[in-house]
Amino acid sequence: MKKQEKFILWFSEISKKDLLLVGGKNAALGEMYQKLRDLGIDVPYGFAISASAYRYFLKFNNLTPALKKIIRGVNKQNLSTKGAKIRKMFLAAPLPPELAKEIRVAYRRFEKIYGRNIDVAVRSSATAEDLPTASFAGQQESFLNIRGEKQLLWAVRCCFASLFTDRAISYREDFGFNHLRVFLSVGVQKMVRSDKGSAGVAFTLDTETGFDKVVIINGSFGLGENVVQGKIESDEFIVFKPTKKIISKKLGSKKYTSVYAKGRLTRNQKTPERLRNQFCLPDRLILRLASWCLAIEKHFGGPMDIEWAAEPLKAGGLRLFILQARPETVFRPQKHDFIERYNLQKRSKIIAHGISIGAKIGRGSARIVLDPKDVKKFRKGEVLVTEMTNPDFGPAMKKAAAIVTNQGGRTSHAAIVSRELGIPCVVGTNIATKKIKNGQKITVSAAEGAVGKIYQGLLPIKIERIEVAKILSRLRSRKRTKIMVNIGDPDQAFGLSLLPCDGVGLARIEFIFTNSIKIHPLALIDFDKIKDRKLKTKIKEISRGWEDKEKFFIENLAFGIAKIAAAFWPKPVIVRFSDLKTNEYKGLIGGELYEPNEENPMIGFRGASRYLDKNYSKAFRLECRAMNLVRTGFGLTNIKLMIPFCRTVEESEKVLGVLKQERLIRGKKGLEILVMCEIPSNVILAKDFFNLFDGMSIGSNDLTQLILGIDRDNPRLANIFDEQNKAVILSFRQVISLARKMKKEIGICGQAPSDFPELARFLLRQGISSISLNPDTIVKAIYELFGQI
Repeated sequence: MKKQEKFILWFSEISKKDLLLVGGKNAALGEMYQKLRDLGIDVPYGFAISASAYRYFLKFNNLTPALKKIIRGVNKQNLSTKGAKIRKMFLAAPLPPELAKEIRVAYRRFEKIYGRNIDVAVRSSATAEDLPTASFAGQQESFLNIRGEKQLLWAVRCCFASLFTDRAISYREDFGFNHLRVFLSVGVQKMVRSDKGSAGVAFTLDTETGFDKVVIINGSFGLGENVVQGKIESDEFIVFKPTKKIISKKLGSKKYTSVYAKGRLTRNQKTPERLRNQFCLPDRLILRLASWCLAIEKHFGGPMDIEWAAEPLKAGGLRLFILQARPETVFRPQKHDFIERYNLQKRSKIIAHGISIGAKIGRGSARIVLDPKDVKKFRKGEVLVTEMTNPDFGPAMKKAAAIVTNQGGRTSHAAIVSRELGIPCVVGTNIATKKIKNGQKITVSAAEGAVGKIYQGLLPIKIERIEVAKILSRLRSRKRTKIMVNIGDPDQAFGLSLLPCDGVGLARIEFIFTNSIKIHPLALIDFDKIKDRKLKTKIKEISRGWEDKEKFFIENLAFGIAKIAAAFWPKPVIVRFSDLKTNEYKGLIGGELYEPNEENPMIGFRGASRYLDKNYSKAFRLECRAMNLVRTGFGLTNIKLMIPFCRTVEESEKVLGVLKQERLIRGKKGLEILVMCEIPSNVILAKDFFNLFDGMSIGSNDLTQLILGIDRDNPRLANIFDEQNKAVILSFRQVISLARKMKKEIGICGQAPSDFPELARFLLRQGISSISLNPDTIVKAIYELFGQI
């Protein structure tokens, strides 16, 4: 019998060339089983019930004439009725005896390999599935924990019927596929006992931005349904491709675990607290999984969306498997000829916040839809607000100005579909359907970093379109000065890496302190000594997953820095040690135990003086260890270090001594150490500072306030705060001139060049090494500095 006529094809018989025989999912499984096992990639064995078997099912039951009649004239208004009628017809039709017999025989062969009544996963695989421009992910049904011939035959028929779910019909309509020319194959695969282990998804790029130098892995304990469908906040791991190191680990809440149900299939149960506080994969398996993902990406020739699972071994530990692999469809078709940047021109009261998806802003009247049956009431341009979406929400999602959900994470259905549609989305708000009223005017911002915000009212939006190729061409014509970018939020780094720039002139780590770590470093160091039970409970809650509290600080600070360094690799990234003021440190959890009250924190206990203080120095050493971890542990040697607010040459020498003790030695493995130039003493004694450091970066805000004697936080003095004052300009000229003579690096990372193009042009004429600008002004500045493009 010819291959194309067979009802059953085992994975050892099929490859990616057989998409029309077994669908995209099964073709990829067969390809990996045959071609990638030599690389150690484990794919559970199985077989495909071919598209020929599906066509024979139609022919045997004479379903095609009725199918043609029902599907004719399908549209958004009637597809639900028509889909239900087709599915009812399919489920009432028996499997042909010869087909049923071959499925039974195949299952018995499975039993000979794995044992009697082996559990299998039964998954639909359409012949128009997993294409480079359309994934069809989640459009047809899958059934887990199937045991025995009777259940298997039932699941196969359900899969056939699922080719005509409402969401599948709608998806084919949107992509222009002929309903009668798309056929269904069914994959039958040994179940991986991840109900006792862990499972999840992995992408070989960042799905939010298209940044392709990372593997993003999401996972949780139990079967992978909750992660794939985005029903829970899962663990997230990021592996940097060039160094093959883990550069970020984020512990998810993992509220529920999907496990086997007694009557077969699956059920959700609450995840025990002990497991919620653990990562679902150890580091060695994260790295192994990432290496498998890279091998799969290389083999298939493009970014991939991969499902994985891990089951426990009798001897202990976990065994990894790859369950599926499909082309990543959101960013693959894009050429990135231009970047769109969305900016809010005004802000109002925040109604709710969650996880941002899509880096865009949308606005409109809210429409709360709690039941998919009510999707038909949704109007184009409204904001969809719901508990959680599934493919049945598809028709409404396509018309939405934005999407907001109570539940879900970055791999949820709402997140995946909104990315594909290019719609701003905020998921995991918990309270949106309670706080937002039907018909209320709202603005949904997913363009302000990792936290998405829902604002009251219709706020003004500015959309900036950046033509990358033209700007890069203009930049290449420059001779000397580098144009760099200032970054504070690591979650924006992958997207900002697309900006036309030469690296990061200032990576502020204060954002990591306040938004990621949240706890005063001394409170973490002194955790065991703290008497306040409420404070101790709060610290434990935030540092979940880390018994060693100092390690929590070091690793989370390192992860934040690493995301920025990886985003711009191999371009230089200048990381400034922490420069919070006492009032800001006091705002951290536990900060009131350690921070004094200061009348003027701007010129108080900050910078190098703080690092050398006998009470704080142990916290500064944790920062040093985080920097070391980034450079030596993660291999991100493109970071340079910078000391802020260094008042005297003696302070500089002492801080460099501490860095040396912490194995951060200037010149070793190419490490460069710079100092901020933001105090008049830095200008007056610039030669002495240059002798100790590789360069300086001018902080125009602090330097201006100290030259003019103005507290820049005092609104009464704002009218005379002027970065272009003659005394300030002369200071700039003096330090730049000396840097050029001594062949030292001299940059500027303050606000002034972003605000005053004439000042930036002056700095260019002086021969400054680099100008670091705020992300929202960099394109405008390039236009003004180097001529209109």
